Amino acid sequence: MFFWKSRQVEVPMLVLSGVIGRYGRFQQGLSYLGIHRLIEQAFQNPKIPALALLINSPGGSPTQSALIAQAIRQRADEHKIPIFSFVEDVAASGGYWLACIGDEIYANPSSLIGSIGVISSGFGFTELIRKIGIERRVFTAGDRKMMLDPFAPLKNEDQEKVKSLQQSIHQIFKDYVVSRRGSRISAHNADIFNGDIWTGQQAVEKGLIDGIGGIEDVLQKKLGKKAKFIRIEAKKGFIQRYVGSSRHRLGLSEELLQSLEERWWWERLGI
Repeated sequence: MFFWKSRQVEVPMLVLSGVIGRYGRFQQGLSYLGIHRLIEQAFQNPKIPALALLINSPGGSPTQSALIAQAIRQRADEHKIPIFSFVEDVAASGGYWLACIGDEIYANPSSLIGSIGVISSGFGFTELIRKIGIERRVFTAGDRKMMLDPFAPLKNEDQEKVKSLQQSIHQIFKDYVVSRRGSRISAHNADIFNGDIWTGQQAVEKGLIDGIGGIEDVLQKKLGKKAKFIRIEAKKGFIQRYVGSSRHRLGLSEELLQSLEERWWWERLGI
């Protein structure tokens, strides 16, 4: 636990919201490159007593999750200050990875927490191109360069390779959670690593988070009633706002597919 005397303090509140990963020309998910400047902004005052993270993410890229976590933890360690994570609607998969940046994690009773696993998805179009009379021609140097080609039949060795990669990444994810949560994770709850998801209240019982509470209530109890929160978050530029609102009218099929994929990340959690 961390306590400060009741005095005027400014606490940066870094917002980590959205699907994690870089995607598309006009849309950008939550990525290290995209929020690097915001991380620097959060730590620009050397006298901050703590950092608050406001998280609302259904997951995404494990690599970007790790890069963001590493950057924030490194800066916090340099400043010798604690980090408190607060979950809004969801911290699932990579979103929970981000939540674990915090020394303590809090959520709403109905927040969705967990999904500690790895997922990949795609489509197969072999029957479609056959029906419409398309002949695909691909030339490679290297037997494995066409792995998971959606226009070729799925091979057993491709499935095995993907599964091996997923298991490796899953182990990295599990090791990270254990390193951050330690003994707070209930030893008899082996199911926390099976990709399942829980409400905030259930997550407390399983040791995935530390308690139920909102950012103002929790931090004012720790820092005093005079704590002032400075919200730091990415703002969409003019081009991103314009294209984001008119991509369908512009006929940007690539962006439409990316929007559908982003929508899928949220809807798989019922959000």
